[in-house]
Amino acid sequence: MSLAQGAPLLSRLVSSSVAIAGQAGHLIREIMKKGDLGIVEKESVRDLQTEADRAAQRCIISSLNKCFPKITIIGEEGEEETKVASGSIFDPSTTSLVDVTCPAHLSSMAEEEVVVWVDPLDGTAEYTQAFECSKNGHQGVCKALGVVCSSLLDHVTVLIGIASGGKAIGGVIHQPYYNYQNPGSELGRTIWGIVGGEVGGMKILPPPEGKLIVTTTRSHSSSTVNDAISAVSPDEVLRVGGAGHKVMLLLEGKAHLYVFASPGCKKWDTCAPQAILEAAGGILTDIQGNAIPYDASAPHRNSTGVLASAAGQKHGVYLEQIPQHVKDNLKA
Repeated sequence: MSLAQGAPLLSRLVSSSVAIAGQAGHLIREIMKKGDLGIVEKESVRDLQTEADRAAQRCIISSLNKCFPKITIIGEEGEEETKVASGSIFDPSTTSLVDVTCPAHLSSMAEEEVVVWVDPLDGTAEYTQAFECSKNGHQGVCKALGVVCSSLLDHVTVLIGIASGGKAIGGVIHQPYYNYQNPGSELGRTIWGIVGGEVGGMKILPPPEGKLIVTTTRSHSSSTVNDAISAVSPDEVLRVGGAGHKVMLLLEGKAHLYVFASPGCKKWDTCAPQAILEAAGGILTDIQGNAIPYDASAPHRNSTGVLASAAGQKHGVYLEQIPQHVKDNLKA
């Protein structure tokens, strides 16, 4: 089923991205099932790429390019992975597409004005750790850290962020392993949102009152990160993988604040989560309170960190609590 060509571009792009992200999630699950992740190191041993990353990116970029040939797409895995491979194009019209309403002020965009930021597999470290632990009789993170390795699959997401005029305006987060705790149930969930419009795919829940729960990095901690967290005096800290998963915790009411005072994440990590969070009434800025730019020429790295708050939280108050030396350590 296809959306009417008369529908606004953003409605068609978000709707198609929901379907394409779901197909990418299917590829991610199938590659893990086959038992060979094809792992390679990128910048370091903590920065990995798997065949699931590569296949998901080929699917997303080639499929979006086929449907929307004039948009600009920037993917985490580099230009080599944007090349069309046989069988990588997925036609979203073969599925039941969601109906996405576009706010009036975004209804007249042209394809040339759109930049799409793609993280085909956010949480690659957790994906590989869950795979290796399971393959080795649960002698990995299960034994070393006391973490049930299958729970790391919660951290894995597919992110498709849509920007125009340098601002995040729409996003899709797909969770390939959502519902894994229920054997026999259908796996996967997709959430989407448009800033100034709606959020679909889930019910937004408020975080608990009377306490402050902060989520932050699981594997990229530092004294600067810890100083920022300590400054807001949290009652509980959730150290998890994946920017998409961290923002999902805000949307699900499991955390109030996402604090990451580090230059460790990129535009493809934050564009989709920011758009959905803002559509839900939350806020995402850098650690100094500045907007993160998403135009095609913007540096890929978010050098000045990330601070995100759930709907109803006092984002400005938390910004003021971040120590000046932390802000000074993070320069654009």
